[in-house]
Amino acid sequence: MKFIKASGMLGLISLTAIISSVTQADDAGWYMGANIGQSTADIDNDRITGNLLDGGFSEIMIENDDRDTGYKLFGGYQLNRNFALEGGYFDLGEFSYTATTMPAGTLDGHMKLRGINLDLLGFIPFSEKFSAFGRVGANYAEAKDHFSGTGAVNVLSPRADERDTNLKLGAGVQYVFTDALAMRIEAERYRINDAVGNKGDIDLVSIGLVYRFGVKSAPIAVVQKPEPVRTPVAPTPPAPRTEKYTLSANELFTFDSSAVRQPQAKLDEIATALKGDGSPDEIVIVGYTDRLGSDDYNQKLSERRAIAVKDYLMNKGIESSRLRAEGRGEADPVVMCDEQNKAALISCLSPNRRVEIEKMTIVREVTP
Repeated sequence: MKFIKASGMLGLISLTAIISSVTQADDAGWYMGANIGQSTADIDNDRITGNLLDGGFSEIMIENDDRDTGYKLFGGYQLNRNFALEGGYFDLGEFSYTATTMPAGTLDGHMKLRGINLDLLGFIPFSEKFSAFGRVGANYAEAKDHFSGTGAVNVLSPRADERDTNLKLGAGVQYVFTDALAMRIEAERYRINDAVGNKGDIDLVSIGLVYRFGVKSAPIAVVQKPEPVRTPVAPTPPAPRTEKYTLSANELFTFDSSAVRQPQAKLDEIATALKGDGSPDEIVIVGYTDRLGSDDYNQKLSERRAIAVKDYLMNKGIESSRLRAEGRGEADPVVMCDEQNKAALISCLSPNRRVEIEKMTIVREVTP
C-alpha cells in the first residue's frame, strides 16, 4: 500500500512538471547518468543513550561509523534550458554504531539504505557550458536495521525494516564537455525513516557523468530553379538545373550552443568558392531561430551562431572585411505552423532554425 501511495505521488509530481514547462526546440532531450561519492549519516546518539539508560545501564560510550560510499543511477528528460525531470535508483551504503555499557556489554546497530527518487531540477546557466542547478523531489527508501548485543545487553528484536516516502533536496554544478557528455558535482540530502521510530538525514556528496542522447539534424531544403526562357535572337543551350543549400542550425551547431560541429563539408565548400574568381566582395551571414523561447534569448542565440559561421570562414582564409554577421532572431520565418502537439510543432518549425549566407549561392550542375 505504501508503495502504491508513493508511486501516485511521484506520478503527480511528474505530470505537474511537464504541464508547467515550455519546451524549447534546441534544448529538449533524454539523458542518463551515474554518480558516486561519500554518504554521511546523522546517527541519533542521544536517543540511543536515553534508551539504554532507561533499560538500567549506568554508563554508555558510543562509537559511530557514519560514513560510507554511496552511488546513484538516473535517467531524465531536459524539458528546456532551465528545467529537467529526473528519476533513478540510489544506494546510500551501510552505517553502524557500537554502544559499550555498564554493566558490561555492547549493543551493535547496522542500517542499510537504498531506494528510488523523482526530482525536478532547475538550472541557472552561467555560460554555454557551465551551469548551477538545484533539485527538489521525493525519495522512496527502504531501511534495513540489524541489532546484536553481548554481555548484559539482550536484544529482543534483532531486525527491523521500514519503507517510506520523504523529501529530497540537492544542489550542484554541471560542465558540458560536448553535446553528448557532461560532468556533475553535487550535494544531496535524503530524509530517511530508520525503521526504529527515528527520522534523520543522509547526505551524499558525489561526482558523476551525464550522457545526452543525440538530436537528429533537420533535412537540407533544396530549391530548384526553372530553366531560362530561350530567345529567338541569340539561341543558347539550356542552362543546367541548379541546387541551393540552406544551412540548418541543428546540423551546424551542438546542443544549446554556438559551437560549430566538425567536420563541416558545406562550409568548407563555401569557403573554397569565396576564394575563386568573381566571388562577391561582401558576404552577409544571417542567423535565425524559430519562435519558441523568449525574444531576447532567440536574438542573442541567432547573433552568436552567425558570428560562429563567420569565424569558421575566417579560419579557412576568408578576409574578415568581406564577412558581415548579424542575427534576426525569429524574424522572416520560412514556414508558419499552428500545430497543437508540441513535438509536431517543433518538427514543423525546423526550417526556421537556420543560417543564411546572402549574396552567395553554391551552384552545381546536376544530371537532368
